[in-house]
Amino acid sequence: MRLVIISGRSGSGKTSALNILEDVGFTCIDNLPASLLSELVTQLKDEPGNNELMLAVGIDARNLVGDLSKIPHMLNDIEDTGVAVDVIFLQARRNDLLRRYSETRRKHPLSSESISLKEAIELEKEMLTPISDISDRAIDTSGLSLHQLRDLIKNTVVPDNRESMSILFESFGFKRGVPSDSDFVFDVRCLPNPYWKLELRTQTGNDPEVIEFLESQVDVASMLADIIGFLTRWIPKFQTNNRSYMTVSIGCTGGQHRSVYLANRLYEHFSQQQPFVKVVHKELSA
Repeated sequence: MRLVIISGRSGSGKTSALNILEDVGFTCIDNLPASLLSELVTQLKDEPGNNELMLAVGIDARNLVGDLSKIPHMLNDIEDTGVAVDVIFLQARRNDLLRRYSETRRKHPLSSESISLKEAIELEKEMLTPISDISDRAIDTSGLSLHQLRDLIKNTVVPDNRESMSILFESFGFKRGVPSDSDFVFDVRCLPNPYWKLELRTQTGNDPEVIEFLESQVDVASMLADIIGFLTRWIPKFQTNNRSYMTVSIGCTGGQHRSVYLANRLYEHFSQQQPFVKVVHKELSA
């Protein structure tokens, strides 16, 4: 039997993640009180024919506060019974969460007349610490489309080939913060910046004029070669250690030009060598 816990901050995509797992054969339960988790697993595990059951459970801050602190011990006990347990924690930058609630006009589960939305978001972060601290994979959904989230969840939980690692290259802007799910972060702010050319300022690293400018810069080529060399050496080491995913974040000041260009070039290079490679531009999708 396999158990996947989907947790994270409200507005980060937990419901979408559960829907994705349901589509690939998981039995999904959302907002299960944490105190009932052990009893549920025991009951399902003891039923005939459930050895291959895949169960996904959504647990979040709607639980009683005391229950969440018991999660780590509870999951250890469940693993001791032979159940394979994975914890996926979804999060997003505060500004993205505020924007999503503003756009959908939904009410945050912890907000009230005395607790503002901003306060509720910070309170929830503290409440979920026992789960985020033990997560096997933290996914920052800032700037991700539903399609990109679907690919990340599927490649993390049910990869098509368990012997191959899923690699995500993501561009971002340091002015909005480093993505929390990064395994490697490369700072490319030292490279020539197309932003200071007025004719390139409103374009991005996807546009031919910006690409032409960056490819004319020796330092850009050197940086790209160094990053490729580093990852080429170390990716196989992670693969032999049974690592199923890696997130490589490339950051410039605003996440519009240099980081986008380099993330694209890295994607193009490694997608010729690895079967599961994706690229995401967080600031262009936001």
